[in-house]
Amino acid sequence: MTNPFFRGLAGGVLALALTAPVVQAGTIALPESGSTLLYPLFQSWITGYKSVAPDTALTASATGSTAGIEAAIKGTVRIGTSDAYLSDEEAAQHPDILNIPLAISAQTINYNLPGVKAANLKIDGPTLAAIYLGKITAWDDAAIRAMNPGVALPHHAIIPVRRADGSGDTFIFTQFLDFSADTWENSPGYGTTVAWPNVDGEKTATGNEGMVQTLATTPYSIGYVGISYADKIARAGIGTAMIKNQDGKFLLPTPQSISAGATELGKRTPAYERISLIYAPGAGSYPLVNYEYALVAASQHDAATAEALRSFLRWAISATGGNAANYLKPVGFIPLPDFIRGLSEAQIETIK
Repeated sequence: MTNPFFRGLAGGVLALALTAPVVQAGTIALPESGSTLLYPLFQSWITGYKSVAPDTALTASATGSTAGIEAAIKGTVRIGTSDAYLSDEEAAQHPDILNIPLAISAQTINYNLPGVKAANLKIDGPTLAAIYLGKITAWDDAAIRAMNPGVALPHHAIIPVRRADGSGDTFIFTQFLDFSADTWENSPGYGTTVAWPNVDGEKTATGNEGMVQTLATTPYSIGYVGISYADKIARAGIGTAMIKNQDGKFLLPTPQSISAGATELGKRTPAYERISLIYAPGAGSYPLVNYEYALVAASQHDAATAEALRSFLRWAISATGGNAANYLKPVGFIPLPDFIRGLSEAQIETIK
């Protein structure tokens, strides 16, 4: 797997360091940076955790997963968040970095198709791959029509939208294409950044906010967005596709379908917790499901910071803390199963 986390990030990491918030004396700072998919949840965690640990100053920056991983490795933040996990090679290069699942999320495929009275078009991995490879270029292509009989699809060019920044959402999306479409597996593969083919009319956007805005203002576009932005997608009047899973069923991301996908592959999760939940088997499994990771150094610079970090992470994954429904439901996430929570707890206790 090619997963170039570190390309062109030095400036962003320096900017993050220079703009780090000032905290009061006696307060322990736990700055977070990374996943824009996790960012809405982390914002609510900051508010909720303030009453639990008033002497811990949590902050969050939606910089993208690649920047979050890099910041965690360089030590410019205490918590780097990511929708992507380190590969075996990267983990070997950075053995002190833990990959700790905090919750389970999903990704949606969204489209702006004026005049089409279909709230949920059906689409599969091979067709999405062909669109992003520039091989399917029109909305009324035979492959799309075959999955959507009776829908009056327009003869109009498809405008694919992708992330410009290093993104865990790109990791999720391209991994799904890689696993479900032979044409994508050969090239360009998957990662937080990939060598995207040049496609006529394509657009790029930064962050999930940028993806929503670009889709909303670009008729005939299609793109991928983290589920935590589903409310903004709905308010913008953008469609959400039903995605074909490994068993041939077309599904929307619901708590039930996300849970089914996570359960099928989650039970294979190793102690180090780096594993894909994408394209899980099972008729009820939504195919774009993933762990949301905290990447943290096991070796902290002082005991007080280590304890504050352990305490927050314990709370974040607790069924009565950050994994409670009042935090997860508004962003479409589901809690960690007890088995996975146990693995995360074991990793958290190694932080010193």
